[in-house]
Amino acid sequence: MNLPAGSRIAVLCKNHPVFFHLFGAASALNLVLVMINRRLSYDEAAYIIEDTTPCLIFCDKEMADQAGTLKKSFSCLDHCYVVDENDAQLSNLYDYSPLKAPVPYSPSDPFVIIHTAAMLGKPRGAVLGQENIILANQQIIHTFGLDETKTYLNILPLFHIMGINLGLAILQAGGKNIIQEKFDPPKTLELIQEQKVNLFGSFPPILTNLIDAMDDGDFDLSSLEIAAGLEMPDTAKKWETCTNSKFWTMYGQTETSGLITFAEYFAKAGSAGIISTLANIKIADDFDTLLSEGETGEILVRGPLVFQGYWNAEDLNAHTFRNGWHHTGDLGMIDADGFLFFKGRKAEKELIKPGGENVFPAEVEKAILEHDAIREVCVFGVPDPKFGEGVKAVCSLNSGATLIKDDLIKFCGSLIAGYKKPRYIEFINELPKAEDGAIDREKIKTEYA
Repeated sequence: MNLPAGSRIAVLCKNHPVFFHLFGAASALNLVLVMINRRLSYDEAAYIIEDTTPCLIFCDKEMADQAGTLKKSFSCLDHCYVVDENDAQLSNLYDYSPLKAPVPYSPSDPFVIIHTAAMLGKPRGAVLGQENIILANQQIIHTFGLDETKTYLNILPLFHIMGINLGLAILQAGGKNIIQEKFDPPKTLELIQEQKVNLFGSFPPILTNLIDAMDDGDFDLSSLEIAAGLEMPDTAKKWETCTNSKFWTMYGQTETSGLITFAEYFAKAGSAGIISTLANIKIADDFDTLLSEGETGEILVRGPLVFQGYWNAEDLNAHTFRNGWHHTGDLGMIDADGFLFFKGRKAEKELIKPGGENVFPAEVEKAILEHDAIREVCVFGVPDPKFGEGVKAVCSLNSGATLIKDDLIKFCGSLIAGYKKPRYIEFINELPKAEDGAIDREKIKTEYA
């Protein structure tokens, strides 16, 4: 099958070796992988297909029905390949003869598209080039001391930027990737023991579930050196005590090719780590004026890890890259020792992260407002004991309408991914307003968080 350079290939799969084949093929042939979170609803996945017009879609058996429906709905999709049903059907895609001539490409050519930033209620595809990915791999290799002797367990999904970061870094270092299709705590502990795993990535509640599973068996986890990701301090400390490994924390975005700060979790309490040598970070006010150490402002980034821009979004790109810096929309502070401290998000880019996934309030609000009973809504993040952060919706109803919380949650689940549904809902008579008549989000968060 001959695909022109720049052709898009959609991937809707659980973790599977085909990811690494596709990364290699896309690199060699200058193709573009469109990563689709398999937890998205059909409508959300359809939006990504419409936005990027891929010509092929790869799926697993569980997603075959959805992928088949997408193929019927979009004329751009010529073929659908089910990777774990009959690998023989993929044989016509492989040509083991050397390339007759290198396929011309630029380091900034699109290589991976991951939809992440929901502006005006719709996600935007962050475009990463091969140079972005290769250099992101190199800094992880350097930071974690990866080489051909190391083994990484792919728990994090390979459609997620951190899963891509760690999986491709160990591949580039010559180490071994162990692929777990779906997180299962006892099986994960067995794999760590059997395969002498040194490293894995984690978002809540992965560590908590693994610690609980340790109580039900005797596992040798002595090979473990690093678990890396986000976690609560008590859980991270308990994990280090149970395993004698180190938990690392960090900061990054899809738009920065993943991770750009790193540190052992307890190197400095509350920090997100030291800035990578490949990232130039400054803290600035709303006018892009550099702030002094210890002052809080927007995190701005430039350098070879910054993405190529959002797919089909020229106006948004102009705004994001104004004055030559990528404006992350995140707030931070850098102390005298060079540690970055995450301080939340700017109002226009508010984000909720249940279990490491990105949930933008505007997406959830748009879904809730589709319900006939809802008059107004404000969605924001609240502490959640299981997932670290949970989605909460404060709603007012139309006159005479009645609605119960479970019905609204179920309704949202028919429109958006399950992890985006509000876990917490409160109905009030009237949402507080600011002087200009707009919903007073800060007051609502203060009163109802």
